[in-house]
Amino acid sequence: MADKKITKKTKISDLITQNSEVVEILFQRGLGCIGCPMAMMETLEQGLKAHGMNNKEIEKIIKELNKKIEKSRPN
Repeated sequence: MADKKITKKTKISDLITQNSEVVEILFQRGLGCIGCPMAMMETLEQGLKAHGMNNKEIEKIIKELNKKIEKSRPN
C-alpha cells in the first residue's frame, strides 16, 4: 500500500497497519480505528459513513490521508 493511493475502498486495517502516520488524522476526526474490531472488515468509506460522514467529507479526508502519506515517503 505504501506505493498506492488511499481510496474509499481501502480497508481500514490495511490503512493503519501500513501507514501509521495517518492514525493521527483519523483520531482528529473522532475515529478510534486502532481499537475497533470493525476496522478488520470495513473499508474507509464504510467506516467514515458509520461515523456520520457524507461523501464530500469522505473525499476531503481521503485527500488529507493521501497528502500525509506522500509527505512521509522518502524521495
